[in-house]
Amino acid sequence: MAEIRLLTGDDANEFWDFRLEALEREAEAFSSSAEEHRSLSLDEVRGQLGADPATSFVVGALEGRKLLGTAGFYREKGLKTAHKGHIWGVYVTFSARGQGIGRDILRALLKRAASIDGLEQIQLSVGTTQTAAAKLYRSLGFEPWGCEAKALKVGGCYIDEEYMVLNLDRLRKTGKAAR
Repeated sequence: MAEIRLLTGDDANEFWDFRLEALEREAEAFSSSAEEHRSLSLDEVRGQLGADPATSFVVGALEGRKLLGTAGFYREKGLKTAHKGHIWGVYVTFSARGQGIGRDILRALLKRAASIDGLEQIQLSVGTTQTAAAKLYRSLGFEPWGCEAKALKVGGCYIDEEYMVLNLDRLRKTGKAAR
């Protein structure tokens, strides 16, 4: 049984390695690249994980110290955009897929995000090649609102991205994300 919790600066080593795995194995799923990630120091990652846990955090699933999955969240900072938050970096390692870990991570993230005062919606984007991820997001209540053609270029291939949003009013009323 995986432990689902917020990652802290103490998890920087594991997160750095895990994020590199995600970017190398699923390059078409992320707007960041493995090359960009390799340029980050552990101190930078440690700072990101502990910067502002009230409005910017990463939820992880761990077995001991081994990361099985992660999902990041940040709230926009502008006066006119602070009602919005974003999910990023959702990844479950191949050996842990199909066990509900991605759903558990996202439910924990959504529960925490729903407690943020003034936050009204959460957005994410998903590559149209990532059908399992899109299905999971829809099952949690996310609704598509647009698609960007050629949003990512990986090697010589283009990937479209679907944009999705979750209105937090429904989540707050029920106290849980959809099944």
